[in-house]
Amino acid sequence: MVRDAVGDLAAYPSGDRARAAVAERHGRGVDEVLLTAGAAEAFVLLARVLRPRRAVVVHPQFTEPEAALAAAGHRVERVILSGAFTLDPELVPDDADLVMVGNPTNPTSVSHPVRILRSLIRPGRTLVVDEAFADCIPGEPESLASVQLPGLIVIRSLTKTWGLAGLRIGYVLADAPTIAQLAEAQPLWAVSTPALAAAEACMTPRAIAEAETWARQLATDRNYLVSGLRSLGAHVIPNPQASFVCVRLPAVRLPLREKGFAVRRGDTFPGLGEDWIRIAVRDPDTSDALLKALEVTMNTSPTR
Repeated sequence: MVRDAVGDLAAYPSGDRARAAVAERHGRGVDEVLLTAGAAEAFVLLARVLRPRRAVVVHPQFTEPEAALAAAGHRVERVILSGAFTLDPELVPDDADLVMVGNPTNPTSVSHPVRILRSLIRPGRTLVVDEAFADCIPGEPESLASVQLPGLIVIRSLTKTWGLAGLRIGYVLADAPTIAQLAEAQPLWAVSTPALAAAEACMTPRAIAEAETWARQLATDRNYLVSGLRSLGAHVIPNPQASFVCVRLPAVRLPLREKGFAVRRGDTFPGLGEDWIRIAVRDPDTSDALLKALEVTMNTSPTR
């Protein structure tokens, strides 16, 4: 579908079909869906439209939501999780009228139970849930994408599972008035014709079934990686659910890079430090090669 869309590039893009496909996928009204140029644009639009008195971002998580709020002139407070990095609703101030949280969270790979997220919803508060990695979990049991509740905004991305980071496609799910406000703030024709075609293709029953199969294989590959990491004595954040794991290992990132393995540094995420890294889940052969390189690195590290 994306290749076919190239023939339509002379015309301005129309998102009607893609928007309807997303709405059907989640059992929402079409007026409850806004297509965006990736999740990043959605955060910028929210920062421009919302007028919170007390904005709270739950960390560690993707830093773009806080950056977008700060760039729009909002003062942001942080709720920083620790330990198993599970969300305790009591940590969120009662008078916070905007709360942003990832689920599953980047970079911790922790999935917060839907009952915990629901407990954060209350009159006068907007809850924004970043579900960019929700389709990593078979059946998406903790997703709120199909839930219609006052003040709830869900952001989804199609660039992760489908490897479309360069195409820039995501969407926002919320009540119709909120979507209308966001649409007013969005530039005209923000989503390209190929990206719209990709969105439509990713909503088909065939694509949904393929994503489910991928998520089940991901769980197997993730368990394999986690088992190998723990056998080396690495501390892995418990019960990871996304396409990566978060690991506490000092002084290994740069040596691994020299051996041909790039892992994400953790010290740029509030609540983590330089001892933390995020490792992508790959097939067992790739994981074996990484684990071998990691074992060599750990055995030669001066800190061990």
